[in-house]
Amino acid sequence: MHDQFPGLPPDPFADDPSDPAAALEGLDPGIPLDDGERLAVEEDLADLDVYERLLAPRGVLGLVVVCEDCNDDHYHDWDMLRANLKQLLVDGTVRPHEPAVDPHPEDYVTWDYCRGYADAVFRYNEPRI
Repeated sequence: MHDQFPGLPPDPFADDPSDPAAALEGLDPGIPLDDGERLAVEEDLADLDVYERLLAPRGVLGLVVVCEDCNDDHYHDWDMLRANLKQLLVDGTVRPHEPAVDPHPEDYVTWDYCRGYADAVFRYNEPRI
């Protein structure tokens, strides 16, 4: 399933009949996004593309997001976040995945930082993205 969403780590239990997560598949099906939610995710994907083009060359590896469930920072590289958003469009859910191993927080920025940075670049410069 993860091959459908490049950027997500490979499923270590792919094609394993004893996959411990197999029992969860039927318990929590994704809820299809309504038109407004779908539009918001598509806009996030478009924004993500711009942010990556502006910030990756400056050494930013991705985004940090505060998890609503555990209240911890979760670090997502550009590809993983893109895959998560695409999966949300297709499935209405995002499957769990392993967090980044020993991330360096200074290499990640927030969505708000990205928005502000992009606004400044587009307002005061002629960006080449």
